[in-house]
Amino acid sequence: MKQKGCRKDVECAFGVLQSRFAIVAGPAHFWHKHVLHDIMTTCIIMHNMIIEDERDVDASIEDHMEAPTPEVEMMLDENTQFLEFVARHREIRDKKAHIAL
Repeated sequence: MKQKGCRKDVECAFGVLQSRFAIVAGPAHFWHKHVLHDIMTTCIIMHNMIIEDERDVDASIEDHMEAPTPEVEMMLDENTQFLEFVARHREIRDKKAHIAL
């Protein structure tokens, strides 16, 4: 029963790592044992760091911002913007220009 419980815990842990890191989900028989050890250790450390970072929900968001929030200008004339989009789309889909290239 203890072995069954431990096996279930290990399978759950691998499932979590496989869902988060694609390298763990891939085939392992092409890797050397020491490389697999390093990959698994790295993934476990990164997983623990992510969990620890997510756990700090009371932290202020402004403390973690790296870049200032950009100011966005609103376009007042949406019709002009749409017509420019349509013109660019037609230019991209032009078969004569495509053949000429």
